[in-house]
Amino acid sequence: MTALVSATELAALLDTGGVTVLDVQYNLVGTPGAQLYAAAHLPGAPFVDLDHDLAGPPGPRGRHPLPDPAVFETAIRRVGVDADSAVVVYDQRTSLSAARAWWTLRYFGIPDVRVLDGGLAGWQAAGHAVTTDVPVVSPSAFVARPGQLPVLEVEDAARVARDGILLDVRSPERFRGETEPIDAVAGHIPYAVNAPAAGYLADDGRFRARADLTAYAEAAGARAGIPVGTSCGSGVTAAQAALALGEIGVEATVFVGSWSEWIADPSRPVATGE
Repeated sequence: MTALVSATELAALLDTGGVTVLDVQYNLVGTPGAQLYAAAHLPGAPFVDLDHDLAGPPGPRGRHPLPDPAVFETAIRRVGVDADSAVVVYDQRTSLSAARAWWTLRYFGIPDVRVLDGGLAGWQAAGHAVTTDVPVVSPSAFVARPGQLPVLEVEDAARVARDGILLDVRSPERFRGETEPIDAVAGHIPYAVNAPAAGYLADDGRFRARADLTAYAEAAGARAGIPVGTSCGSGVTAAQAALALGEIGVEATVFVGSWSEWIADPSRPVATGE
């Protein structure tokens, strides 16, 4: 069963009701998500902030650790989502932050979550309307239940890298340790395999066809039946990779802390090169 929904499919769902749409537009640098939301968003969609609602403060657990359950619970109540809600999340285009929302909502106990493939750009390209109106939402009584999805802790990531496949989806030059524009140390977790996130996406920001995703994953050694984990800089792109792998039947476990947590302890080994 796919976790993706097209713009046409979402428009039909909205016509029939029963689905809640959440805007998760986000930039690591550049225009903040709240400003992007204010400029244009899907009608009826409230905004969820990745940094404040879907992640905790940066620290020893990484740049985007899991949010405190109480913080997440408050945010989700505010946007009117409950445990039995059917939810569609979207961002600007590539499903990067939307995938983090897809993963985090499920982790805290909201199982029915899908991602608008192609995001806001795909919605507009299909001829559908956007708005600047902020919806009035009735708060929910959602209760967060963390732990509904498995996660990789540091020790687990090292084990999966050694005994299974840990896909590091950062750019090749960051993986090889040639440059590191964000984190304090360059390189990668020993035995991890590089499979850059760009390889999962088509030129229009949507995910590639399943046959192409399968070929890309298998070239990196990832397939069903073996332990597979995903890692990036801070656990956001790792969720996007887990979404892509799930589309081809590969259950991948996210290393939420990713590289930024790994290097928080200088005693942990660092590999460079291929």
